[in-house]
Formats: sequence, structure tokens, C-alpha cells
Amino acid sequence: MTAFYVFFASHLIAALYAPIQDCDEVFNYWEPTHYLNHGSGLQTWEYSPEYAIRSWTYAGIHASVIGIWKMVPFSSKYTEFYILRIALALVCALCETRLCSTISRTINPRVAMFFLMIMAFSPGMFHASAAYLPSSFAMYTTMLGFSAFMDWRGGLRTAEGIFWFAFGGLIGWPFSTALVLPFLVEEAILAGVTGQIWDAFLRVLDGTARSFIVLIIQICIDSVFMRKLAFVPFNIVWYNVFSGSGKGPDIYGTEPWHFYVRNLILNFNIWFIFALCAMPLLLFQHFFRRQNNLRGLVFVSPFYLWLGIFILQPHKEERFMYPAYPALALNAAMSLHILLAYFGSSNPRGLASKIPAWLKLALVSAIVLGAIDFGGLRTIGMLTAYSAPLKVYKPLQRPGMALAGDTVCLGKEWYRFPSSYHLPNNVKAKFIKSEFSGLLPGEFSEASVGFGLYPGAWLIPSGMNDENREDLSKYIDVNRCTFLVDAHFPGTTPTEHEPAYVLDTDNWEKVSCDSFLDTAKTSTLGRLLWVPDLPIIPERHRRKWGQYLWIPQPFKRPAAAPYPDWSLTATKPLPYRPFRYGPKYNVNMGLRNMHWDEWIELDNHYPKFHALKAERIAERGTKCCYTAPEVFDGAVELLEELCDYLPQRYPSLYRKTDVGLDNLETGETFNVVQRPLKEDPMQMSARLVQDDLAIMFERPDGQYYLLAGAILLAGFWRLEDKLGMPLSEIHTSGDVPQYKEKLEKGMLNFFKRVQPDKATLRNNYFIQVDDELAWSSSIGGEDAEGIGWFTAEKNKAIEHHWFRSERQSLRRLPRSGGVVFTIRTYFHPITEVCEEPYVPGRLASAVRSWGDDVSKYKGKERYQDVLLEYLDRKHEEQIANGLDMEKEDDVRSYPY
Repeated sequence: MTAFYVFFASHLIAALYAPIQDCDEVFNYWEPTHYLNHGSGLQTWEYSPEYAIRSWTYAGIHASVIGIWKMVPFSSKYTEFYILRIALALVCALCETRLCSTISRTINPRVAMFFLMIMAFSPGMFHASAAYLPSSFAMYTTMLGFSAFMDWRGGLRTAEGIFWFAFGGLIGWPFSTALVLPFLVEEAILAGVTGQIWDAFLRVLDGTARSFIVLIIQICIDSVFMRKLAFVPFNIVWYNVFSGSGKGPDIYGTEPWHFYVRNLILNFNIWFIFALCAMPLLLFQHFFRRQNNLRGLVFVSPFYLWLGIFILQPHKEERFMYPAYPALALNAAMSLHILLAYFGSSNPRGLASKIPAWLKLALVSAIVLGAIDFGGLRTIGMLTAYSAPLKVYKPLQRPGMALAGDTVCLGKEWYRFPSSYHLPNNVKAKFIKSEFSGLLPGEFSEASVGFGLYPGAWLIPSGMNDENREDLSKYIDVNRCTFLVDAHFPGTTPTEHEPAYVLDTDNWEKVSCDSFLDTAKTSTLGRLLWVPDLPIIPERHRRKWGQYLWIPQPFKRPAAAPYPDWSLTATKPLPYRPFRYGPKYNVNMGLRNMHWDEWIELDNHYPKFHALKAERIAERGTKCCYTAPEVFDGAVELLEELCDYLPQRYPSLYRKTDVGLDNLETGETFNVVQRPLKEDPMQMSARLVQDDLAIMFERPDGQYYLLAGAILLAGFWRLEDKLGMPLSEIHTSGDVPQYKEKLEKGMLNFFKRVQPDKATLRNNYFIQVDDELAWSSSIGGEDAEGIGWFTAEKNKAIEHHWFRSERQSLRRLPRSGGVVFTIRTYFHPITEVCEEPYVPGRLASAVRSWGDDVSKYKGKERYQDVLLEYLDRKHEEQIANGLDMEKEDDVRSYPY
């Protein structure tokens, strides 16, 4: 129990404070676990079913631990992260205790004490003990496998040992099974010497059968998640060993042969040297001191085997050594025991007997305490130097600091992201372009309806490859970031993709900051160990610091100038006539730039529109106005934008207040600060303008979805039909002509590229054969099924023909990233607009230019005979009255 308490106390500190060493831990394990627990997360190519080299069984085990903790009333994502780390520390301590106990019984209690000391106080175990990595998992099972093979009390435990090595290899990391080889060799030699070959075969068969059961369970679980036969351990080995040139681990970097030597000296200092000496010392004892300890050779062999295998591999990482850390500690403990036995010998013929006892004690104490102190200084140095990424996200947990739909962007600091468990609910991490040119993670699909449980595990994500080729679709524009994480080191040179965001105080506000070691300017001593910042420390050896930050990115719309001479009674609707002469009708988006002053257009039709909207809100409610809970902040952002813009542009109609604005015409007061709001934020926005409103939001699958809208005067479509649909489906379900062929690609690219400081406009037009602005009943009842032009009465009198034109603005909201559509409808009798010069002839030419698909979409067959006859007649009248067709371009331009 004493050993357990020491182990657990040491690893508990690591669980609470150790920085994450490897981005692979975050993106390949924490993020998939977050997806299992919370339905969202970043996805690496390894989790694509196309490659399947990461196991959902492994992630599921850990997600289950968090799932249990989630039942606690005060749990949160932030605490889930640390609870899992604490659980890993506990498991590690239990496995260490088991092995320590076995060493005490099998070898020597003093060796067990040394093993405890090395494992508890080495920087290497500080990193590995609570790391959420398969190599750490394999380290746990390796200790249990060692214990089983080493302990022969009550008979050989070969089956148990094989099981534990296989369990760690199959569920965790397949290569760790190599550590079992020395024990299997011992088993074979023992069987040959004793003649008990059949018994040995049965033990191995038993262990193999247990391992096969684990494999079958794993294959079943992974196959269920991926909806295909998935043999993950085989895939891992195949990719890392047999994938060929241009693939495999080497494309992620290679290191010289001495990488692990340097790394293990840093993480275990003198204990690594002792570990290397274990076998020579045992052989020396055997051949020169006549001490038979052949089993000891078996115990120390795994470390040499592991080190030899991985020194030969070009691609090297610190975590690859984790499974062998217990073997290293065991080797070092045995070496220390042998050396102390010789050093403490009282044999008068030995050299050691000539050394005074006090000198022996001083020398041994210096070595042991020096190793512990060196390890402690390195551990403290790592804690104080690199913990900023775990600390800097804490302010996000404050109430009101981050809202649902907010985005935390990662640029050059992407590889230090500590996982989505550090972000509040419904706050997502996104990537912006940096100088890194490899493949970044995407996002697990969050599709729900019709896709079953965890569709992100089986849907093949776009833009993934196993060659580390960059996929530009993984990035978003920096203007869409609510928060940004960045690091600044004095003296570094900004680049195009890595500007000094921290210094750009005109556009960025510093919210949270923590110190991070500037390794480029810190001496070798300061990088290796904790060096106190005291006056007695020479300047050249002091540690130098940078700043690690996350920062919100605001965009402020330019203040709008008052509309010139605007009057609620005298300002007429603008005469939008967005049609062109034939014979060709071009299908395109028709975008043009918008001046910020002209975002919202109000005119003397406002009272009628306002009253009609109020009536429809009362009658139809959420059928016309709705905000999905996940994008509430985006809808509030639009409401706040309107409350800021409208009093600037229309001061005679709206007055800004401390909590929102007042409508000076209707007497309405709008409070946008109180919580809960008086009504849905989209509904409140609808009462302020003549436009219909819709907001599209990007989801992790990269598609934009209609998640908030106030569609009250659309005429031909209903919000309830389109709500929740992605952009493409909205258009294909409405049979928009040539959408797939000519519009889809450009529209999707536009939505990805549009920035908060750039707004656009477009116009369209329709013919309607009734005078109902809100809903054209000629195509069917608003609540009817199967609506369409086929129900409209054909060739109604021209008095029933109305010209319907829409002016749409599109802009991105800077805080939420939503793309806002404002849809202002202009509605006039055809007989009225045809009194305008040039309109009848141009409209007739435009209608005739429609192709069959456009004609069907606009219902031309139901009104063309009456409409075209009337337009032709009015055009001829205008020509007869002296209209000069050559001068049309002098008096009008598109879209008027």
C-alpha cells in the first residue's frame, strides 16, 4: 500500500499539471473521445474508415469512464478532461504496484524499492503515466505482463502474461507485443530442458485463445462503428511497415540514431545508464563471481530488444519509448542493486572494502539524490515552461465569456491545442492558415437524422489522405474567428500566414495571457531544467519568455450615414427592375458589392409591412420565425447589429437606447439585453425591418445550414420546409434551375470565402397571379401539401398579375460566423410597372428568354399568353408615343 500511495501521488500531480507532450494525443484520442461523449470533435485521417488505423474500442473504453463521470451533477467538460487523466494515473499506479510487489517477491525487496524510486521520480514517467496514448496503455499492460511471467508462485502464468501483452498490443499499440519475446524464449527453453513441451504448448495456446477473444471483440466493436470489417491492429502495422514510399511514419520526420539516447538521458538521467549496464553486470556476476542469475537475463532483455528495434527506425518519437519505461526502471534497479552489493562488500580482498563507509554513503547518496533532484528540476522546468496551453483557455469557462456558436481559432499554435474538453459546450475549434503545410484534422460529421449512432465514425470525410498532403478546406478565414489562440516571442519575424496578432491592438483585444518558454532565446541549461529567476543566476542562464494567448476578433461595421431626406410617408420604394433583354437568359448568382450604408432599405410601405408581419407572427408563430438553440448567439448578434444600424440610418424612425432601441412610429420598445428575451431574437428582428431574414451557419461537415429565420413575406416558400437543410438541399428541393450545373460550386465557395467586412447584393424577380404579398395562394394553401404552379388558374386577367422583386443582401456576422440573408420584397401590379418607360419591352424580352427549366420554375405556362400580349401592346404604345430605344442606357442601369 505504501508503494501504491507513492506511485499514485506522483502520477496525480502529473494528471493535474503535466502539459500535453504530443498533438497526437489530442487529435487522435482526446478528440474522438469528445465526439463519443459530446457529438463533436476534430477528426484525423487515421479515423477515416478508408484507412481505419485507430481503434474505436480504445477510445470507447476511455469515453465510458467519462460517461460515468457525466452522471455527477456538477460535472463539466473541463472536469471530464481531468477525471480521465486521474483515472489513467490510478490505473498506472495499480499496475506499477503489482509489478513492484512481484519484483520484491521474485528478485529482491531492495530492487523493488529502487524500482519504485525510479518510476515515481523520473520525468519520463511524469509524462507517460497519465498520458492518453496507446503507448501509455501498452505500458500499463506491459507491467501486468511482466508480473505474470516473473511470478512463478503456484505455477507458471504464461497464459496470463501472453494475454496482458496481447491486450495492450491489440487495444493499444501492436508493436508493444515485441516485449513478450524474451519471456516466450524462456518458456521454450524451459520446456526443452524439462521435457514439458506439451504443458508449455497448452499454456501458450491458452494465452493465444484469450488474446483471440480480445481481438474478436475489438474487430466487432470497430466494425460496428465503421460499418465495415475493421482489423485495426493489422492496419497499423501495414501502414507503418509496409505502406511503401511516400507514406508511412517517415513522412512525418526522421531523427538520428542517438535521438533515444539523448531523450532517455533527459527523462531518466543516470538511470538510463544503469539500465544499459544491467546485462553486462549480470553476465559479470555469472562468469566472474559465480552467481547464477539466468532468469535475470530474461528480465533485463526486453529493454535492450525494444531500444534496438526503435533505434533502427528512422521516425522517432518520445512516446514510442513509453512501453519500455518499466523495463528501463527494472534494469536500472537491478544494476543499482548489483553495484551496491559489490560496493558494500566487506570482503577484505575487494577494492570496495578499502573505501571508508562515510565516503561510500556520500557517494551513493550523491548519485541517488542527484538523480532524484535532477528529475525533479526537469519536471518542474517542464511544468513552468509549457503549461500555458492548459491554463489560457480557463477564462472561456466564465459565464457569458463564450457563447454557443463561438469559434476558437488555431493558427501556428494548432499542435498545442489541449482538446475540445477545454472549450465550453457548442464552442468549436477551427484552423486558420499558418506556415504549416501538412494535413490538419477535419471534423467528425454531426449528421443526425437518418444516419444512426455516431455517423462520424463511418461516414468518409472529405479532404483526407495518408500522405500528409495539405487540404485547404480545413481552414477558415481569420475574420470568422470569435477567439484566436496565438503565441508571441519577442524577436520573431512575422510572416504572411503568421502575423503578429498579439501586437495588432487596433483589431485584437487581449483577454488572457500566460508565459511560455522562448526556447530560441533560452540557454541549454534553462531548457533542460528549472532555473529560478534570481539575481544570482547569470543572465545568460535565465529562462526567456513569450506570451500565449487566445483573443477575440471583432469586426465593427462602419457607422451608417442617415438616409438623405428619408420620410415614412414620402420615401417611395426603389424601382428595382432586375431583368435584362433576351434572347439569352444567364443563370448565375448575380452578386455585386454593397455599400454598408445601404444594408437595410425602408420606405413608405413600412407601416403596411410592419402590420402584416405582426399579424402573421400572431397567427403562425414558429412556422415563420425560429432560432435553433445552438445558434441563439448568432441570432442575437443580428438583432444587436440592427439595433446599432437602424437608429444611425433612420433616426426619424428609430432611437437607440441603452438596452436596444425604440420605434418612434409604433411606440414599441426593444430590449435586447434582458435574458430571457421577450421573444425569439429572429422574431424581434423581423419587427424592425421590411425584409425577411435568414441565417446560415456552418457545421463541422463544412456545409452551411439554415438554422435561424424570420420568413414572413416570402410568397412562394415556407421556413418550416427548409429549416435545418444544408445550402445545396435548400436549392435542389426547390428545383432551382441549373443549380447543380452552374450555381452549386460557386455558391459553396462563396459561403466559405465571404468575410465580415465584405457584403454583397443580388436581385431576382417573379410574376405572381394574385395580390397576396405574404403567401401566393394561387399556388396552393400555405399549409397544404403538394403546392406548385400547377394549381394556379391559367391566363387570369392582367389585373391579377403582379411583379414581385427581391433585393437580397448577404453578409457574415463577425462574432458567430453566420451568413445573413436579408430578403426585401418589392410588390407592384404589372399594370403599374408597365407605365414606366422601357419596362414592358424589356420584361417581355426577358420572359421570352427563359429556358424550359426556368419557365417551369417561374410558372410561365400559367400566365404567358395574357402577360406577353399585354407587355407587347404596352411596348408598342410606348414606341408609338416617341420612346427612343437608343437612349435607354442613358436613363437606367441594372438593376433598376
